[in-house]
Amino acid sequence: MRTAPRQLHLGAFLFGVGHHVAAWRHPDVDPSAALRLQHYQQLARIAEAGLFDAIFSADTMGLPGSSADLLSRNAPPHQFEPLALLAALAGVTERIGLVGTVSTTYLPPYHLARKLASLDHLSAGRAGWNLVTSGSDHEARIFGLEQQLAHAQRYERAREYVDVVKGLWDSFEDDALLLDQQAGRYFDPAKLHRLDHQGRHYRVQGALQSQRPPQGYPVMVQAGSSEDGQELAAATAELVFTAHQSVEDARAFYRSLKDRLPAQGRSPDALKILPGVSPVVGRTQAEAQEKYDRLQALIDPAVGLGLLSSFVGGFDFSAYPLDGPVPELPPTEGWQSRQALFLNLARRENLTLRQLYQRVATARGHWTVVGTPQSIADELEHWFTTGAADGFNIMAPTLPYDLQDFVALVIPELQRRGLFRTAYQGRTLREHLGLPRPAHPAQFRASGRPQTAPAVPAPATA
Repeated sequence: MRTAPRQLHLGAFLFGVGHHVAAWRHPDVDPSAALRLQHYQQLARIAEAGLFDAIFSADTMGLPGSSADLLSRNAPPHQFEPLALLAALAGVTERIGLVGTVSTTYLPPYHLARKLASLDHLSAGRAGWNLVTSGSDHEARIFGLEQQLAHAQRYERAREYVDVVKGLWDSFEDDALLLDQQAGRYFDPAKLHRLDHQGRHYRVQGALQSQRPPQGYPVMVQAGSSEDGQELAAATAELVFTAHQSVEDARAFYRSLKDRLPAQGRSPDALKILPGVSPVVGRTQAEAQEKYDRLQALIDPAVGLGLLSSFVGGFDFSAYPLDGPVPELPPTEGWQSRQALFLNLARRENLTLRQLYQRVATARGHWTVVGTPQSIADELEHWFTTGAADGFNIMAPTLPYDLQDFVALVIPELQRRGLFRTAYQGRTLREHLGLPRPAHPAQFRASGRPQTAPAVPAPATA
């Protein structure tokens, strides 16, 4: 039997009016659009017309630093709660996946399980959960803590959190609903499984008052690239977002993470890796460069330094000259992989502090590529075919304009090369990603078959 050619997976990362730190200052951009549902509805429709696997909404909690510090950065702080936003977008889309960020550190697992199960039902099987552990002290303080938990402790808790959430999603077996009106039997009590979890970090007893999600479990997504993050991803994730500045670094991460899967009883295809990329597209190279330079000229140095500081544990760069070398940074309990990325980039290319924030202002450390549809497709194809990626999380510098350009100009070039779909073949996010649907553990135990099932069973009727 002939195997279908491997194709790219694409996510559309929705982020206000654009990922570039100065996007809101661009004269073509309406900064107030980030506060309106209609803006996100437009973005979701653009991404679905482009046949993206999913749209993605990130999240952090609270505002960083003091009021004076925040004002000095003068960057847009507003964003909607991801699951509420994605529920609203489910009603104006039909096929595209809906991935939202929720932290395991600050939300009880029952609430997460219920919210994601609801989104999966309301969207007919299109939900995904981007698991984060949160990485800043200001987030801890808004929940009454003096500082964030230690990095290793956050990931240890997250691993147990996932077990609890999956146990709650498995409260009912897939065919538990009877809906027998004549006999008065709504569901089969023998197919209700109450969770009794007694762990190191969580004690949870009870069941979710919801039918099992259409996908079995919403797609499990993660973005941590540290050692702890990779170990958690190897055990639990099905889709990983990551940040790299070079194809060599991306290949090394790809191999490192995929090589961990056999120890977890998983195949390499069970997890898809999508590096972030911020594409600046022009019909000519000169046009693309002009678009990029125009955005770069709008960066306020205070905002650039504030962006760097937010990813390296709040380090104060104000005493260091902008055109001097990037100083050594103390260890952080926050975003360890991103701090390492920034420092490695600065040392490898001998960047000044100003040059470093200019490099990361486009997409907070993710890869930026400036060029024509053909040259950008060349770069994406090179990463994809040389073991650096299973696809990409597209981070448009301005929204909606750069997302529109990517869909209108780059997607057709990828399709012409046979690298991307020309129509949706499935209806669920798992089907878009080629991921199996997990079977209920009771079914697995009874049959001895692998813990996957191909389709969502229809409820029994009278």
